[in-house]
Amino acid sequence: MDLSGIRVGFALTGSFCTLSAVVPEIKNLKDKGAVITPIMSENVFSTDTRFGTAESFTSEIEEISENKILKTIPDVEPLGPRALLDILIIAPCTGNTLGKLASGISDTSVTMAAKAHMRNSRPVLIAVSTNDGLASSAKNIGFLLNYKNIFFVPFGQDDYLKKPNSLVADMQQIPQACEFALHRRQIQPVLI
Repeated sequence: MDLSGIRVGFALTGSFCTLSAVVPEIKNLKDKGAVITPIMSENVFSTDTRFGTAESFTSEIEEISENKILKTIPDVEPLGPRALLDILIIAPCTGNTLGKLASGISDTSVTMAAKAHMRNSRPVLIAVSTNDGLASSAKNIGFLLNYKNIFFVPFGQDDYLKKPNSLVADMQQIPQACEFALHRRQIQPVLI
């Protein structure tokens, strides 16, 4: 797969336990020729957790992408009017962000990036990671699956015994799902 020159916005939200699985996929896209514009929610950009420090993630992502992270609403707002992206990938995408996208709420850097990008009828690829995917977020996933120009990285239950409502995307499928979404196709199967 050749993504030479494809302008990829890569937005990360606060599923902190999943960030380490996502960072290699940013590098994978970059290695395939994509031009990466990194975007982080305000929380991911500034919050240290037991999964790593904000500084370690931000510096690694900026080094991979060779671009500064967009982290505020004013940073991302020009993405739409200037049509700066070919595709926006939200990975990991939390239940909170799913709910905001489904409801048209754009009060974070990531949801504003999505709103700005979608005004150009270009694809958004979602890699879900939420503990309530089969509970309160299920309706939002269902809604977004039917939304024009929104596509999903295949996902499934990550720990059905201890967290029966939890869903997480197979982050290693991000590059292939990206290629499908660029052609306005949903990679199949969606459920793994």
